[in-house]
Amino acid sequence: MAGSISNTASPIASSLSKLQSVNGLFAIYKKQGPTSADVLNTLKEVLLKEAGVQNPNPRKRRKQSLKMGHGGTLDSAASGVLVVGVGNGTKMLSTMLAGSKKYVAVGELGKATDSLDATGSVILEKDFEHITRLDIEEKLKAFTGDIMQVPPLYSALKKDGQRLSVLLKKGHKVEAKPARPVTVYKLTLQEFKPPLFTLDIECGGGFYVRSLVDDLGKALSSCAHVKELIRTKQGQFTLEEHALPEAQWTLEHILRSLQPCSDSEPPDADT
Repeated sequence: MAGSISNTASPIASSLSKLQSVNGLFAIYKKQGPTSADVLNTLKEVLLKEAGVQNPNPRKRRKQSLKMGHGGTLDSAASGVLVVGVGNGTKMLSTMLAGSKKYVAVGELGKATDSLDATGSVILEKDFEHITRLDIEEKLKAFTGDIMQVPPLYSALKKDGQRLSVLLKKGHKVEAKPARPVTVYKLTLQEFKPPLFTLDIECGGGFYVRSLVDDLGKALSSCAHVKELIRTKQGQFTLEEHALPEAQWTLEHILRSLQPCSDSEPPDADT
């Protein structure tokens, strides 16, 4: 019997060892609904189960059997590219946070929400019939380049160690964070079918699309919120070419798309 246990344990240990030896970056597709942390935990659980680990607990941090992190929170209501670092690749995630990102955002004029997106409660309604395509294109110019932006209250930013969004949901009063410098490399209006409009956005780290759409609504003497948000690119990872759908969350597919890293050669930061 001891021999049969050993034979069973050996391939499991080998599979887990192979998984734990992976170091680098890859991208997955995050669907609408779950948080980025939830998606990461699901990914870890799937990979650990594939390696033969029984009842894995991806949230357990102590003696963690698989070191993994993501390179920038994507709102629960948003979908698209989520960059993942595994093993020593987690040290490269700071370059993802600071690097370039691309989004496609659908905004809705005439309604503002407390969360600045469709998950929140409507707190204001205003007319939007006066707004033309030309008006939007003209106002977008002021949001291009190096600008100052106030982050949303509902965000992953923290106060006293707790996320602002969590504090708000608990009923605590939260003051807005001060405006901070962000960079918008490219901002274009792709479609305008009132009350909906679609923006193509390329921006740097720390930029909030929800704040942009909210500020744009105010600049147009109306109000607006994000109805749909898709991240199409993060760093060198694109939605079409690199983001693995859930059906491909396997070690084989990850190894095919992995950007490896080396301890002796730290990655250059994005500029």
